[in-house]
Amino acid sequence: MNLLKATGTIGGLTLVSRILGFAREMLMSRIMGASAAADAFFVAFRLPNTFRRLFGEGAFSAGFVPLYAQRLQGEDGEAEAKKFSEEVLAVFLPTLVIFTLVFQLIMPAFVAAISGYSGEKLELATYLTRITFPYLILISLVSLWAGILNSLARFTAAAFAPALLNLCMMLALILFPQGGAYTAFWLAVAVTLGGVVQLALLIISAMRAGVSLRLRRPKVTPGVKQFLVVVVPATLGAGVYQISAFIDTFFLARIGTGALSWFNYADRLNQLPLGVIGAALGTAILPAISRHVGASEPDKAAHVQAQALDLGMFLTLPAALALCVAAGPLVGALFQGGEFTARDADITATVLSIIVLGLPAYVLVKVLTPGFYSRQDTATPVKTAAVVLVVNVLLNFVVQSLSTDPLFRIAGLSAVIAITSWLNCAILYVILHRRGLFRMPGWLANRVFRQLLAGAVMVAALYGLEMMFADWFTGGAGRRIIAVGALVGIGMAIYFPLCWAIGGVDRQAFKDLLRRKRPAANA
Repeated sequence: MNLLKATGTIGGLTLVSRILGFAREMLMSRIMGASAAADAFFVAFRLPNTFRRLFGEGAFSAGFVPLYAQRLQGEDGEAEAKKFSEEVLAVFLPTLVIFTLVFQLIMPAFVAAISGYSGEKLELATYLTRITFPYLILISLVSLWAGILNSLARFTAAAFAPALLNLCMMLALILFPQGGAYTAFWLAVAVTLGGVVQLALLIISAMRAGVSLRLRRPKVTPGVKQFLVVVVPATLGAGVYQISAFIDTFFLARIGTGALSWFNYADRLNQLPLGVIGAALGTAILPAISRHVGASEPDKAAHVQAQALDLGMFLTLPAALALCVAAGPLVGALFQGGEFTARDADITATVLSIIVLGLPAYVLVKVLTPGFYSRQDTATPVKTAAVVLVVNVLLNFVVQSLSTDPLFRIAGLSAVIAITSWLNCAILYVILHRRGLFRMPGWLANRVFRQLLAGAVMVAALYGLEMMFADWFTGGAGRRIIAVGALVGIGMAIYFPLCWAIGGVDRQAFKDLLRRKRPAANA
C-alpha cells in the first residue's frame, strides 16, 4: 500500500509535468518544426541534461539516499543527516562550478565533436549551449535537495519540480513565437531560468520539512569519503550511459537535418511512461529497500522489488503496446501542423513504434538497480553498463553502414536502443538472481503472463479501431485529437478491467488502498 501511494504521488505529479511537456513540444513542433535551428537547440538542451544525469539524478541519488537514510535511523538522526548533507554540498557545489567553467571554455570544440555541425549551425548550437549549460549546476543541486526530501518520504515537491521547467519553456514559446534562431535563444534562456525556479522550490520545501542547509568550507570528511566511495562508481556507470547518449547524438546529427528533431519528439512520447512509472518506482523503492537492507531483512527487500516489478509491468505493458500500435495517430494528433509536416510526422511515428519496444526494459532497469544501490554496490551496474555500451556502439556502426537512407538509419538507431535496453535488463536480473538477492517468484511470473494476455486483447482492439476509423486519424487537427483520445480511452477501458478480471493485478492491495482513502475523503 505504501508503494502504491508513493508511486501514485510521484507518478501523478510527474504526469502533470509530462503533460505540460507535451504542450511544450506541440507548440515547439509548430513554431520550430524540424529545422536547423530546432536541431541546434536540441543539441544545446541535450548536453546539460546528459551531464545532469551524470552528476545529478541517478549517480547522486544512488550514493546519497541510502547514506542519508542510514543516518536518519541513528540516535541523533536528523542532526547527523543534516551535517552529512552540508558536507556533501560543500564538495559538490565547487566541483560543479569548475566543471561548468571548463566546458564554457572548450564549448566550440566540444559541440563540433558531438554534433558534426559546421558554419552557422555550429555557431548557433555553441551559443545556445553556453546559455543552457549553467542549468547543470542548478538541476544537480535540485537532486541533492530532492534526495533529502525523498529520504523523508516527502515526494511531492521533487516530483512537481520538472513541471516548472516546462512552464518556463512554454512561456518563451508563447512570448517569442517568431521561430528560427530568435525563438531558440529565448528557449535556451528559459531552460536556465527553469533551473533557478526548480531549485528555489526544493530549498523552500526542504526548509518547511525542517531541513535548512548552510554552506561549509569544502573538506573531505569521513562522511564525504563514504559518499565518494559509493558515488564515484555510480558516476562512472552513469557516465557510460551518457556516453551512449552522446553516441546516439553523434549518429543522429550525421543522419541529416531533422533527425534530432524527429528523435526528440518520438522520445518525448516514449519518456512519458518511463518518467511516470519507471522513475516513480525507482524513487519510491530505493529508500524502502535501503531500510530493509540496513535492518538485515533481505526477504522484505526482495519483496518490495517484486511488488515494484509487478506494478511496473501492469502499467508499462499497455503503454508500450499502445504507443507501438497507435504511433501514427498519436504523433499526427500531437505534433503535425505548422512547420511540422506530414513527412516529419510519419518518420517520427516510425521511430516511436520501434523505440517503445524497449520501454518495459527501461522500467525494469529502474526497478532492478536499487537492488544494487541499496547495498552500496554501484560497481556492478557500471560493469553492466560498459558491456551494454560496447554492444550499442558496435550495433550502431553496423546499422549505420548498411544504408544511406535517413529513415532506415534512424529506425536502425532506435532498434539498437531497444535491443540494448533489454540486454541491460537481462544482465542485471541474472546477477541479482545468482547472488540470491532477487528471484522472480511464481506468483509474479503468472501475473505478468496474465497482463500480457490482456495487452494482446487490447492490441487487437486498437488495430481494429484504427482500420474502422482511418479517416478520423488523417482529418483536421481537431478530429485527430478526438480520435486519439477515443483510442486511448477505449484501450484503457479494455486492458485494466480485463486485467482485474483475469487476475493480472493485486486486487487486495488496491482495495486496501481505497479503504484507507475513504475515511479521509469523508472527513
